[in-house]
Amino acid sequence: MIETPFYQIDTVRLRANMDKVARLRELSGAKALLALKCFATWSVFDRMRPFMDGTTSSSLYELRLGREKFGGETHAYSVAWADHEIDEAISHADKIIFNSLGQLERFADRAKGIACGLRLNPGVSTSGFDLADPARPFSRLGEWDMDRLEAALPRISGVMIHYNCENADFPLFDRQLTEIESRFGPFLEKLDWVSLGGGIHFTGEGYPLDALAARLKAFSERFGVQVYLEPGEAAITESATLEVTVLDLLSHGKELAIVDSSIEAHMLDLLIYRQPAKIAPNEGPHSYMVCGKSCLAGDIFGEFAFPEPLKVGDRISVRDAAGYTMVKKNWFNGVKMPSIVIREEDGTLRLVREFGYEDYASSLS
Repeated sequence: MIETPFYQIDTVRLRANMDKVARLRELSGAKALLALKCFATWSVFDRMRPFMDGTTSSSLYELRLGREKFGGETHAYSVAWADHEIDEAISHADKIIFNSLGQLERFADRAKGIACGLRLNPGVSTSGFDLADPARPFSRLGEWDMDRLEAALPRISGVMIHYNCENADFPLFDRQLTEIESRFGPFLEKLDWVSLGGGIHFTGEGYPLDALAARLKAFSERFGVQVYLEPGEAAITESATLEVTVLDLLSHGKELAIVDSSIEAHMLDLLIYRQPAKIAPNEGPHSYMVCGKSCLAGDIFGEFAFPEPLKVGDRISVRDAAGYTMVKKNWFNGVKMPSIVIREEDGTLRLVREFGYEDYASSLS
């Protein structure tokens, strides 16, 4: 029995997502790069590598991890590269994408050996959260002024346009891409490649994958560019759970169940975006507020229904726990870091990493 808490990656569910990625690549001609900012658990990269073209990163360390652990095409992006890291970044990358014309002008000469790109901010997005909206007022993410974009042309071969966030609405994607084509079309025609970023929820249930493929292919043919996608969440949707155990039960106006995990430490996005966790089947006559064990008063996974009364020692599985979890986990309160476990196709569980006190102590000084 593996001790909780642990992240459990289901290789069968992961393969289902990979099959959809492969189909989209085949039908559209687009290339798919894993967005490491969302998921970087390299123990399953061997299960993803045959279905994807490489990785895209947001920092030097992600970039190096992508090169060393995944391979394939390695795209380097950062909101701002530091002078002391740019040469190493270039040494790991096939393409380097600068966030601003200032960064491009500063470092393009040092990056002459690889393809250079620029982030284009189209001024539209699908994000429902101001915190995650790249088109928010005073955004620092990319260039949008046509004169500045045209000035960059002698030094770039492509652009990255990341403007979707968990967008499961294909008609909305189509409308916004049409707006981008209308506004930036003459500029896009002068490029070799365009990355449309991530945030397109094309592995979700019922998503019109064939329609997306046709739209991407039409975009590619119209402008004569290689299209890239940067799936993060789409690559690993519903492929992992966070397995936790009930440690204590309280009654304080509501029935409370305290588990051996913490949203601030282990599922930080729930706290940042104030969203409840997902627990299945979430039905039955017994309702509990499931709470984390940190000292943060609002460390709450959510309220859920169970078929039977919970008992100390019961296991709870928190669904969809791959994206933006393991990459954000932290040592708040010194709460034990969840182990990483792989559930193989035959149902067996394989412990691939366990974290202990030495890991906690070595993260400090």
